[in-house]
Amino acid sequence: MNQKPIIGITPDYSYETKKYMLHEDYVTAIEKAGGCPILLTPHQPLPDFFDGILLSGGGDIDPLLFGEEPLLQSGEISPLRDAYEIRLCHEALAKNLPILGICRGMQVMNIAAGGSIYQDIGVQAGTSLKHSQQAPRSYGTHSIIMEENTLLFKLWNKKCTVVNSLHHQAVRQLGEGFVASAHSADGLTEAIEHQNNPFALGVQWHPEAMQTEEQSLLFAAFLQAAAAYKQNRR
Repeated sequence: MNQKPIIGITPDYSYETKKYMLHEDYVTAIEKAGGCPILLTPHQPLPDFFDGILLSGGGDIDPLLFGEEPLLQSGEISPLRDAYEIRLCHEALAKNLPILGICRGMQVMNIAAGGSIYQDIGVQAGTSLKHSQQAPRSYGTHSIIMEENTLLFKLWNKKCTVVNSLHHQAVRQLGEGFVASAHSADGLTEAIEHQNNPFALGVQWHPEAMQTEEQSLLFAAFLQAAAAYKQNRR
């Protein structure tokens, strides 16, 4: 019998090739932290035996889902994936199921809770930093500042760190129940967490790609919350 927490990971989906896609870094990060990763596909309901959900990165989110018309800068969208991940967030938050949202995943969490995002941070937020780095995915290229009395601050016990950056969209108006727990120097929200869920954390960077001790602590905390959820289900 499997004793490891079971973590569902949402993949990207291509309408053109009819294929699901997931970078192996997500799987490796969950396995190294002591979890059992399983692919979640849009055609299945949320299984009762899952102990946590990881919402992976990917393409843009349909602006109509947060009440806006698409800008010229908006990229390709996946209606199937959008609808499924938003439904997953609703179910997970209702059950207090641990959630880790990465990049696009953080934005999905926020939209599911009634928040919004910038369709393009260059046009709508007037960003002054380079958020779509031209550097290896494993390399951190800008700083973030953590808010005190948040999960991230307690986890790392520091006010500032450096992360990678691979996005042109970002959280705008916070969804119900969420607070911003980290910002970049130009004011963009870099992390959010839910006030009523023991572990519902979204990060704008890609911790699975950095593979540092610091980012490993993030996955360890996620798996610790999933293990506690698994124990409480028994």
